[in-house]
Amino acid sequence: MLKGEYSHNIDAKGRLIIPAKFRDDLGENFVITKGMENCLYVYPENEWSAFEDKLNALPTTTDKKARALAYFFQGSATDGDLDKQGRTLIPSVLRAYAGLDKEVVFIGMGKRAEIWDKARWEEKNAEVELNIEEIASDMEESGFSI
Repeated sequence: MLKGEYSHNIDAKGRLIIPAKFRDDLGENFVITKGMENCLYVYPENEWSAFEDKLNALPTTTDKKARALAYFFQGSATDGDLDKQGRTLIPSVLRAYAGLDKEVVFIGMGKRAEIWDKARWEEKNAEVELNIEEIASDMEESGFSI
């Protein structure tokens, strides 16, 4: 399970160190794609395969929203792999989408990791912390309890 928060810098060539704690869970090869809220999602191959199966089951030929969802995730997906220093290349189109310039934060989300621009993550995290009691209450109404 991918968990925790780790800060790293992305270099001028777009290479980013994958946190050592994530390397075993992600494996040698993984998939990087656009994520919600202008972050990037990083999936181990097996989790990506399961997610892609769900996307492929959507009626993309006839349903505009299903097609848009597939475009968003599958259209931007790229294979990631590690170099000898534990880095991976983040393509420029994905760096631009997520606003990744220098400082980034990795967030473990269980089955996937997320990559955020550090300043945007700090804003998002502060927002969540301010509203956590309301969020927890809403989730309890949906059947989730802490």
